[in-house]
Amino acid sequence: MGAAVGLAWLFPEPGADGGWMHPDLLTKAGVALVFFLHGVALPFAALKAGTLRWPLHLTVQSCTYLLFPLLGIAMLAVIGDRLPTGLRLGIFYLCVLPSTVSSSVALTAAARGNVPAAVFNATLSALLGVLLTPLWISGYLGASGASLPVGEVVLDLVQWLVVPLAAGQISRPWLGAWIGRHKPLVHAIDRGTVLLLVYTSFCESVQRGVWTGHGWGALIGTGIGCAVLLAVALGVTSTVCRALRFSEEDRIAAVFCGSKKTLASGVPMAALIFGSNPDVGLILLPIMIYHPLQLVVCGVLAGRWARRAAPIESAPSTLVAGKSISK
Repeated sequence: MGAAVGLAWLFPEPGADGGWMHPDLLTKAGVALVFFLHGVALPFAALKAGTLRWPLHLTVQSCTYLLFPLLGIAMLAVIGDRLPTGLRLGIFYLCVLPSTVSSSVALTAAARGNVPAAVFNATLSALLGVLLTPLWISGYLGASGASLPVGEVVLDLVQWLVVPLAAGQISRPWLGAWIGRHKPLVHAIDRGTVLLLVYTSFCESVQRGVWTGHGWGALIGTGIGCAVLLAVALGVTSTVCRALRFSEEDRIAAVFCGSKKTLASGVPMAALIFGSNPDVGLILLPIMIYHPLQLVVCGVLAGRWARRAAPIESAPSTLVAGKSISK
């Protein structure tokens, strides 16, 4: 991501509006490719297996689309005008994004949590985000006197996110095995496409001089805000799960799915929601800070939870010299 931003700073013309890379077309093609690959890689059996844990699902989705937006509103009320307009919108955009898919599932598996529930919740979060993310953004912009054509945005998101995702899922019987054999290549295409979208998003911002006058203070303030959001989300999610007496496996899935925010979907969604808004680089900055932060913190938690004691299983024993010895 740092390299993509650096290239945009040095060479903004190709990826800016009117550049030879045609970012208006490239963005939509990249979004469709990313979600098609997600659809092919999504195991339907695991998704189906996780459908019945509704208290867990309601907890995760409430954290993603209710707790986080309310935290964002409270944080922005405290921040006031201390950050640029684009960064304030970016913080709220971070708060209303869906959860991640791949990393939530991977961390849940590493921590010996409920993987089918993680798959289901991460996928459900992505689908709900097509409607709820633009609705929250519309409400935020409306409160500040701006507007967002919600119907057009949702239709655009359905066309370029949901349809390719469904097409990938339908083609899974034919392409799933190939995807499984070439995971490094698919991963490189997926991440490379996202980085390309990051580059074109920042090109427009640099070209229009959006970053002029914003020093390290704004960057540090955004980083502190992201750390506070992550800490509160982790704490609240875990506390709620304990209060509801979830199993340890369910709590792990809820904490990882309920506290994570997606960069892989956030960048393409920003391109569709905010269009040619010159502040899109500033809008993306919070999720670009939050993304690596959540991976580091949740990676540490996954390692700690993976080392917890396994359930004690009864072992057959034999009697030797009057003493029971387990085999």
